[in-house]
Amino acid sequence: MNVIRHFSDTRTGEGRVRFLITQGRVRLVAEGPGWSHESSHATLHDAATFLAAVSQLPHTLYLEALDELERRLSLEQAA
Repeated sequence: MNVIRHFSDTRTGEGRVRFLITQGRVRLVAEGPGWSHESSHATLHDAATFLAAVSQLPHTLYLEALDELERRLSLEQAA
């Protein structure tokens, strides 16, 4: 069974960024009005680093997505 875990999901008026974990990989899905991006990465760190290369991604959405990812990682480590 292919189980997808939504690790982080950030939504703003400018778009959406999701970090999804499936089969030991991280899928980065980003979208906004008139654009979309999807890629696969070995780790959350790799996906977060690659997020900076998504040229259509508004800077404020980029920052909010990283903040949300950091918050989720902190919660995971505390558990």
